[in-house]
Amino acid sequence: MISYITIGASDLDRAGAFYDAALGALGSQRLWRQGDWIGYGPDPEHATVMICAPENGQPAKAGNGIMIGLKADAPQQVDAFHAAAMAHGGACAGPPGPRPTYGEGYYLAYVRDPDGNKLAAFFKG
Repeated sequence: MISYITIGASDLDRAGAFYDAALGALGSQRLWRQGDWIGYGPDPEHATVMICAPENGQPAKAGNGIMIGLKADAPQQVDAFHAAAMAHGGACAGPPGPRPTYGEGYYLAYVRDPDGNKLAAFFKG
């Protein structure tokens, strides 16, 4: 149902370095940069995550209660996502590990990007 998401960034170069690494660990890549926009995805024909400067010119800020869940193909990708995020200006919001309270086989990590947006990488085995 969801075609794409946009995430506001106050410093596109800093955000690009973070998302290049974090999304790269999940098998996505930077597809393009056009002005104040960077597009990512696993399919070169369709960006599914876009990083942008806020259109209203105001500073980017994280939404309270908003979190973006990103699918991983294996627990090792969740670990790599978390490590890449930490190495590129992210903050840990929950280390990688099993989350049995969500159900059998869930393995997740939570991070915040340099602007404070919360992301989760998850594997359901």
